[in-house]
Amino acid sequence: MNDSQAQDLSIYQLALAMQAPPQGLPFSPGTLLSLLRSQIDLLIEQKIAATLWVKLPPGKIWRSELIRYQSAMDVSAVIYNCQIDERRKQEATESTYLSQAFDDLVIKLIPNRYLQREYFFIALSPQFCSLILAHRPPKRRRTNVLKKGNARKNIPLLAITTVEGRVIQRVLDGIKQARTPESASILQADYLCPSVPESALMNQLLVKQAKRQDEINHQLMTKRSAKLQQQNQKLYKKAQIKDDYLSNACQELRTPLTHMKTALSLLNSPTLKPPQRQRYLQMLNTQCDRQNSLISGLLDLVHLERNLQESPLEAVCLADIVPGIVSTYQPVAQEKGIMLAYTVPSELPSVWCVNGGLRLILINLLHNSIKFTPSGGQVWVRSRLHGDRVQLEVRDTGIGIAETEIPKIFDSFYRVRSGTTDESSGPGLGLTVVQQLLWRCGGFISVRSKLNEGSAFIVNLAIVRDRPV
Repeated sequence: MNDSQAQDLSIYQLALAMQAPPQGLPFSPGTLLSLLRSQIDLLIEQKIAATLWVKLPPGKIWRSELIRYQSAMDVSAVIYNCQIDERRKQEATESTYLSQAFDDLVIKLIPNRYLQREYFFIALSPQFCSLILAHRPPKRRRTNVLKKGNARKNIPLLAITTVEGRVIQRVLDGIKQARTPESASILQADYLCPSVPESALMNQLLVKQAKRQDEINHQLMTKRSAKLQQQNQKLYKKAQIKDDYLSNACQELRTPLTHMKTALSLLNSPTLKPPQRQRYLQMLNTQCDRQNSLISGLLDLVHLERNLQESPLEAVCLADIVPGIVSTYQPVAQEKGIMLAYTVPSELPSVWCVNGGLRLILINLLHNSIKFTPSGGQVWVRSRLHGDRVQLEVRDTGIGIAETEIPKIFDSFYRVRSGTTDESSGPGLGLTVVQQLLWRCGGFISVRSKLNEGSAFIVNLAIVRDRPV
């Protein structure tokens, strides 16, 4: 066969043309490996010293079966390890691994678009001959349906397995014709396949294939069972989190209602004095505000969680955001006697965040720092480049957070308890919102704090050149 014919040779098509009817069966790589193992099992059990022609998929698991066969035989098996001349680096490494395990004969095949996608295992002996031949179809261009559905599913191999001598001989002749000229000198004499295999060997082969297939089915069922168990655990955990969230939300909403009901009952007292009436009316007003704050916070958080994943990321410059927010909080800080300052280098690169997300992150952090910093304290907002991230730090000299409380502060409705601040103020959702926003834009937050010394919240944001997926 000349080079131009070899360039278009497909041994899979050669074998397919001799089938009646011509049809290749779709096999998974696992099923194909099972067929290979069952034939190796038969050769080892019957001590059949066969000549093997192989071209296997990448992966040491395939080569290990050949090593298992060679190691079990008393005499050296002849193995023709067929390779495409222009193979990939990974295939070359695996072929070296195979050659180091035993003495094989490397047969280089002329590279073409068919042989590169075809794999085979041929066993030749006077007692038994067999062929496993597989073709890896090219990937089809994705359609809109595939993108939405089964785009990630692996395309099965199309395989032929036979013990028919004339088909094996045709494939063997095709492989020999596809070899490069320098590989011709190492081939042994031509071998003629027996036309009819022994029935006892065929029966044993079928039994071994059935056993191997049972092993595959058992492994698949085990994996599916484990996967379903993991999915059930995730669903249970998600349901548990939802139940805890609803329980906490109901408890938080119930607290101001209890205070309001108590105030209303006391207002109905006939002996109530004007100062007391005024105090109870103030209690009603405060608890109504708290109730409204809780409901608004819950609705905002639900809206955020529902729409955050679909919200597109945009490039944001901290120098455009921080000064305006800090200036908004300057009157609040001055009223409490707190020094508020910021430092934001104008040359900092832009970062990724959802629309309005960075403003919301800074507002929540700045609000907490001012809230928990007593008169005479200080609050700083600083930003800097740190490795491949931009850091936004909000530091204060406030009351600090106990080490045991730091892991809890991002939980919904959790509020740091302190006698110096109004414990009933705020819904306790600000840091939860901050964490949700950072998860979406590929950022994260860390906290350093000591009681009575202050706290530092450090937000790490991805710069624009490293857009998160």
